[in-house]
Amino acid sequence: MYQTDPPLSPRETLPTMYDLPSENLEESGLPDEFHALQPELLRHTFRPPNYSPDEIFTGSDLNLYYDSRHLQWYKRPDWFGVLGVSRLYEESDLRLSYVIWQESVDPYVVVELLSPRTEQEDLGKNVRAINKPPTKWEVYERILRIPYYFVFNRYTDELQAFGLVTNSYQPLTIEGRGIWLEEAQLGLGLWQGSYAGIDRLWLRWYDHDQNWILMASEQEKQRADSAELELAKLRQLLIARGINIDQSAQGIM
Repeated sequence: MYQTDPPLSPRETLPTMYDLPSENLEESGLPDEFHALQPELLRHTFRPPNYSPDEIFTGSDLNLYYDSRHLQWYKRPDWFGVLGVSRLYEESDLRLSYVIWQESVDPYVVVELLSPRTEQEDLGKNVRAINKPPTKWEVYERILRIPYYFVFNRYTDELQAFGLVTNSYQPLTIEGRGIWLEEAQLGLGLWQGSYAGIDRLWLRWYDHDQNWILMASEQEKQRADSAELELAKLRQLLIARGINIDQSAQGIM
């Protein structure tokens, strides 16, 4: 190999992260950083108003076992939400997996985050091989009959939505903020904002009034900002009445 003078740095000569994908060849879809952060945001903002928190379960990168005749068959959605099931397994323990024949409640919505290695599988373009488990699309559409299926490509910021109509998934037209899910009384759309210090387009849930669902940290900041605003108004009122603010504060103390 030709040697430059001075020699090129390893950053310039060795493969980059794009050349060395994080996915394990035998377990495609293992989380990269985006696959870890995006499901977190979905979990924090998935709060259907007509269900209590104890009646909602969300999972990400969790084995979903779907066929009691084939106990080793599973899919691993990037994120899924279930309505009307205990938050804890048998109301007492954190789940190691989600087992359909024990839970008896199928997921209501599933989200897959595209990567180059999983795109064909996620979009239902793979044909089931002989003597092999059904494809992800087949499981979601025909076996579990999950009402809503979303696929997001972070490289192009393209969101595709599919709804179960009769017996098959049909593309849904994304209008306005996103797609409304009636039973959950929530919508899913693309939000431009900063999460975990990263400013980009993220998938996020919104309410009936088109407001993005706030995370707990955002709610706390909103309360603090509101209290600060009320205090500022009180200070202005006292000043307008000619009251010495420092003396008033000492009197309170």
